[in-house]
Amino acid sequence: MGTSAVRAAKGPRAVILLALSGAALLALCALSMAYGALAVPLDQVWDTLLGDAPNSRVENVIWSVRLPRTALGLATGAALGLSGALMQALTRNPLADPGILGVSAGAAFAVVLSVGVLGIGSVYGYIWFAFAGALAASVLVYFLGGLGRSGSTPVKLALAGVAVTSLLFSLTSAVALTDPDALNRYRFWSAGSLANQNDEVLLRVLPFLAVGAVLALACAPALNSLALGDDVAKSLGLKLGTVRVCGVVAVTLLTGGAVAVIGPVVFVGLVVPHIARVLAQYAGIGPDHRWLLPLSAVLAPCLLLAADIAGRLIARPIEIQAGVLVAFIGGPFFIALVRRRRLAEL
Repeated sequence: MGTSAVRAAKGPRAVILLALSGAALLALCALSMAYGALAVPLDQVWDTLLGDAPNSRVENVIWSVRLPRTALGLATGAALGLSGALMQALTRNPLADPGILGVSAGAAFAVVLSVGVLGIGSVYGYIWFAFAGALAASVLVYFLGGLGRSGSTPVKLALAGVAVTSLLFSLTSAVALTDPDALNRYRFWSAGSLANQNDEVLLRVLPFLAVGAVLALACAPALNSLALGDDVAKSLGLKLGTVRVCGVVAVTLLTGGAVAVIGPVVFVGLVVPHIARVLAQYAGIGPDHRWLLPLSAVLAPCLLLAADIAGRLIARPIEIQAGVLVAFIGGPFFIALVRRRRLAEL
């Protein structure tokens, strides 16, 4: 079978896989609107969205609380999934993730610094600090991970990211302790949660996430060439500097915007791209980033919304933050990946 025939066969399978993933995401959106401290039947959720709410209480819960919360999970989950898949492709590092490589911690430190020291209280004000913190942390991790004779390796980058993340979270806690108001906000926000946000916050951060998503998807064809190695990519006419700068800007916008709103949720960007690759392999698509990036953008909100729904139901009426439940999944997953990479790479 020729190359063109193989590509033609991959297209329908990829569309079917994306459609199935999208259907799962729609189902989770429906469950997110229905379940919580107040359980609302799905038919009443649908009627409320169509403007025929059974009562004012259900109408207020759906429109003021659960719809913004679900939309926020969709946007930030897609951002974290895209940034994780993009980082893994750019670095050819299966351990790359905004949370593990310090990008989320850098954004979190900058946000707390702007709130606790500078007194900035609006998302549109401190989101710029989140971008700067995310960029600075990623540069520092790549610098530390590249030291030594062997240069940059996946495990060295992961260890550098863990070290930088620990340092930044310690500094973040120190800043938060100096301001009681900042501390109260930080304790809830640092766990990673979709709760207590409104549609205005989402509308403010959505343009940044949209630009980051467009840049990430625009890099997809180049990532396929980059996966073959720098020398091969150069021989194919790929401008490595341009691709990497575009990728770094995309990761900064996606991670900084998501962290500024829902906090430093880790492991979403690590787990989801691996799940997307496994599904793509079973579907016969292969490691084509033109499909892997959109698939990661669909599957990541599935994970985040599923964790958010479970957090509402496990200890009802008390909620467990989505970031806590995602960490229970991502922690063992990360350990398994590190064991597979073998510490002999150090």
